[in-house]
Amino acid sequence: MPPCYSVNSHPVETILSWVKAGEIAIPEIQRPFVWDATNVRDLLDSLFQGYPVGYLIAWRNPSVRLRDGSLSEGKKVLIDGQQRVTALMAAVLGYQVLTKEYKLTRIRIAFNPLSRKFEVLNPAIEKDVTWIPDISEAMKNAANPFTVFKAYCAQNPTVDQEQVMQSITDLLAIRNNLIGFVELAHDLDIETVTDIFIRINSKGVVLNQSDFAMSKIAASESYGGPMLRKAIDYFCHMAVAPEFYGQIAERDPEFAATDWFKKMAWLKDENDDLYDPSYTDMLRVACIAAFERGKLSDLVSLLSGRNFETRQYEDEIAAESFVRLGEGIMDFIKETHFQRFLMIIRSAGFIAPGLIRSQNALNFAYALYLKLRRDKYDPAVIERTVRRWFVLSLLTARYSGAFESQFDSDIKRAKEGDFSEFLAQTEQAVLSDSFWSFGLVQELEKASTNSPYLNLFWAAQVKLEDRGFLSRDITVGQLIAHQGDIHHIFPRDYLKKFGMKQGAYNQIANFVFTQSEINIRIGNKAPKAYFAEALEQCAGGPLKLGGINDRVELENNLIQNCIPGASLDLEQGDYAEFLKARRELMAQKIKTYYNTL
Repeated sequence: MPPCYSVNSHPVETILSWVKAGEIAIPEIQRPFVWDATNVRDLLDSLFQGYPVGYLIAWRNPSVRLRDGSLSEGKKVLIDGQQRVTALMAAVLGYQVLTKEYKLTRIRIAFNPLSRKFEVLNPAIEKDVTWIPDISEAMKNAANPFTVFKAYCAQNPTVDQEQVMQSITDLLAIRNNLIGFVELAHDLDIETVTDIFIRINSKGVVLNQSDFAMSKIAASESYGGPMLRKAIDYFCHMAVAPEFYGQIAERDPEFAATDWFKKMAWLKDENDDLYDPSYTDMLRVACIAAFERGKLSDLVSLLSGRNFETRQYEDEIAAESFVRLGEGIMDFIKETHFQRFLMIIRSAGFIAPGLIRSQNALNFAYALYLKLRRDKYDPAVIERTVRRWFVLSLLTARYSGAFESQFDSDIKRAKEGDFSEFLAQTEQAVLSDSFWSFGLVQELEKASTNSPYLNLFWAAQVKLEDRGFLSRDITVGQLIAHQGDIHHIFPRDYLKKFGMKQGAYNQIANFVFTQSEINIRIGNKAPKAYFAEALEQCAGGPLKLGGINDRVELENNLIQNCIPGASLDLEQGDYAEFLKARRELMAQKIKTYYNTL
């Protein structure tokens, strides 16, 4: 079969000229530059020494058919090597780069012709006339090294002029040094491109499909891609750092004048971290909600203008796809949409980010919310459907493994008819009596504080407004919100005295949320011992464990925390039977909780 890519070597100057002319699109040039200045220095030194600096990999955008029937040749989009090329543009051409704080700055690399060393410019070097302080200024005279040589010798009249001339000639020759350039054919699918990338990249870096999409967006100037790319990046950054709002307004007035900026302005006063989406999350949600497709590879194809029936690329499809993506991203960032969705998630008991162990489930739930809203479902139906689907997804680990295929299948069912009916059918299929009585109980037979099923139990307790273990007034929700203690019902140190290992005492069914002071008072006592103290205070004795002083109230607290009735008299020998009984009670509580959603 014919090769699906070409491999050539091109001079640094040629590659930089392609970038300046727009023949190569570098998506990362408008994103924060993640390299340290020392990495830039080391890259220049490697080129100076004639060392290899790795391949650049570009994927040519397909040529698209315009409405008049003519073909528009696609750009090369750099998918690996953005940091290296950006570094060269900064050091050789003097371009500014964005810092991690989204501030434009110059990276100045100095060169010493005597020691033939590169360094990041600092005040000491700037005062030392034996250094050329900024090689980008010297590179402007690459065609005439004598000009640079003459200026240097004027400040350093006693140097070995032959040595200096050779060093300056070698410095300016960096522009002629060759870099390997791999160009992938436009008709390759993402899976093939990813495989080629991994085989070529010696570091074994995995290429993310969302990176393809972001590269495609940034490279598509005629469709408003660069501004859309900024909207996605800026929203994600502001979600984590609200103070970034002021920096955008000050440093990017062009973007600050757009509707994108106005729609995300609410983030400047928002400190909630329940859902801090990445650009991958935003693209997935928009792909599902706006295109009714679950695979990001399909989004890349549509943004390229692919007609899935004819397998040709058409400008009209690309233009329409960018409009739809823009609408999907706008829906994502609207305050009313985002906040109402989070209200639904919180109403299911997920009040802290640590309770949510599946970002895929959260992403699909938000996409489902946006889709149902666009389809004008009744708000009450949307709320109930999204809440139940989200929890069902967690209960069944629906979006683990080949989750994109599951996304695709589920959103197509939403497209075909009433999603509420699909939800009911799915519940009958995957949440049978055997799931609640056996499947879920088995999932609770593990040792982990990070189990999604333990988190579901905590969410159930939050939703049902249960009190913390042995707490009279403090709820589990309040304990989670204020970082209360996760306590071992059979204390860890108590079980360790009997030779039990971590896997035994850290069983899911041995955990409860409680107040720190109660946890401390329990110490390493057997349940029989500390429950005796709780019973004593219910009989009029002094308060030692929390504020419960009524036997009925104590029994209700144990029921809320799924503590088997016989636990008041348990010791180490009863531990295995206790775990078995509590798992069954926990599973039943989660079932009760699900039915309230």
